[in-house]
Amino acid sequence: MSEFEPASRVSRIKSSASVAAAARVRELKAEGRRILDLTVGEPDFDTPEHIKAAAVEAISQGETKYTSVTGTPALQQAILQTIGLRTGLHYTPAEITIGGGAKQVIFTAFMASLDAGDEVVVPAPFWVSYPDMVLANDGTPVVVPCGEETGFKLTPEALAGALNERTKWVILNTPSNPTGAVYSRAELRALADVLADFPHVYVLTDEIYDQIYFGEGRLTSLVEVAPELKDRILAVNGVSKAYAMTGWRLGYAAGPAPLIAAINKLQSQISSCPSSVSQAASAAALTGDQGFVRESVEIYRSRRDAAVAGLNAVDGLSCATPEGAFYAYVNCAGAIGKTTPEGTVIRDDQDFVLYLLDHASVAAIPGSAYGLGPYFRISYATSLDIIEESIAAIDKAVQALS
Repeated sequence: MSEFEPASRVSRIKSSASVAAAARVRELKAEGRRILDLTVGEPDFDTPEHIKAAAVEAISQGETKYTSVTGTPALQQAILQTIGLRTGLHYTPAEITIGGGAKQVIFTAFMASLDAGDEVVVPAPFWVSYPDMVLANDGTPVVVPCGEETGFKLTPEALAGALNERTKWVILNTPSNPTGAVYSRAELRALADVLADFPHVYVLTDEIYDQIYFGEGRLTSLVEVAPELKDRILAVNGVSKAYAMTGWRLGYAAGPAPLIAAINKLQSQISSCPSSVSQAASAAALTGDQGFVRESVEIYRSRRDAAVAGLNAVDGLSCATPEGAFYAYVNCAGAIGKTTPEGTVIRDDQDFVLYLLDHASVAAIPGSAYGLGPYFRISYATSLDIIEESIAAIDKAVQALS
């Protein structure tokens, strides 16, 4: 029997760094080690009871069959209502798509739109999956470093320098994974002004963390700031983060009808439709009591404040204050070049993260996985006790370096 050789699209992408980190933590725990896990990219809360009850009711009523590729009428209406409330703009059912998580929606959008040679502007730090999704669909990721001096955000000048006739997409993730950075209304308007000169370029706005926002009022979407770009913006969202529904796998997007039709055509051949039960639960999440969202955001805020204060108190580390999501992106430049108690030199953020795992039993993810070092990402979607214990362990490990 000849040895299996994967398709070229498989060999040109990497496994998700965050998934790999979580798997390593599970392995160490299985070996009996107590690991302080700061890698988790999901809420530590349970799905609210009224959402679970809606799923149980759907099952008891026999709502366990295939649905339309475009979702149930109830979920469609819930999504359209939600988008209208958050942006003030009107969308039709032909302008929304529903998939098995926001991740699948993004992947399918690239599958529907990219050909060999098409470029996608990816601001770094980026969610680890963006470049590989582009590569898997024959596109070329154009990574644009966005350092701490710009708040980890894409500037109009950097955007203009990255755009050309081959550019198909620009990705904007706000609030950001991994930094928690949020684009202000003025910043979005400035980017929209650049995009006005490139009418062939589409924008994918990943807004999956939009409700986990620590600023005043509500977060602003690019399509709200620049409605004239509505026919070029695919706004991606879902229920996983705000409603603690990561395992329900339900995401959606709103965008121009021709693009949505292409995505739905692919969806019909890939998975037919999302889970009918998850759709019922998601409709309840979007239209029901939003108290859980408000309460969880305040808990995240208190955890954020504790994490940022504690990390900034560690000599050699620094951490900007995230404006949204539940991540902190920690600058560890002060540890690079130092030597561990065993005599090993810390060469980069990956070495530093491995050192923390070995010497402090703290699991984090290196910034190099997100396209910008020397940093590491932690998640504060965990208890305050774990955060405080982790920072104390990190501090001890850093002070042991020479």
